[in-house]
Amino acid sequence: MASTTKVPPQRQIAPDLTSDGQGLIASELRGRSRTTAVGVAQNALPAETGIWVAVAAISMSFASLISALIVRQGVAPDWLHFQLPRILYFNTAILLASSITLEISRRAFDHRPDFGREEWRDDEPAARAFPWLCATMALGLFFVLGQVMAWRELAAKGLFLSSSPSSSFFYVLTALHGLHLLGGVAGLAYVLYRLRPSAGLRQGAVLGVASVYWHFMDGLWVFLLVILAART
Repeated sequence: MASTTKVPPQRQIAPDLTSDGQGLIASELRGRSRTTAVGVAQNALPAETGIWVAVAAISMSFASLISALIVRQGVAPDWLHFQLPRILYFNTAILLASSITLEISRRAFDHRPDFGREEWRDDEPAARAFPWLCATMALGLFFVLGQVMAWRELAAKGLFLSSSPSSSFFYVLTALHGLHLLGGVAGLAYVLYRLRPSAGLRQGAVLGVASVYWHFMDGLWVFLLVILAART
């Protein structure tokens, strides 16, 4: 009679979720977080370099024009002083408000450095940031529209580009600033495209880079307004 040997049932080993297991999970999460932060920093570094180069170039361009304005006023007997359109001050308030809305949007994205992945699609803070970014772009367009209205007001008074050296500098400086601001609006539109959830990219830091340019254009306009009010 053949003897039978009972084989003891194998015991399934449950995954260790004790302190050691939790430590491994926490370590893995920290590693992923560091990887995400490094990736964001690497993506933002070339953009940061480029934006500072652009800021330096724009600053030198406007510094040259302002220097030419001051010299031309000093040697020109035909320099015509005129009152600036009041809408320029309203435009300034619009542009400053756009900086506030942009900062609200940027700070919301700062809490989501890996925004852009699918799991953040329904994230409420990030969803609230998108309207603020769109509001910034809209305010920028309203500012440019207000500048056009200021030009039309001066034209109605008989002040054109070729009327006098002072009006020439006014049109050139305000038009050049408006063109650069439209470039900023286009840049924000590109950032908005890159930050959409379906893009699958970690581009939250790019918004901070775009903010540098936008705030620079705001500060530049305030400086130009002071110069124009004092010299024209």
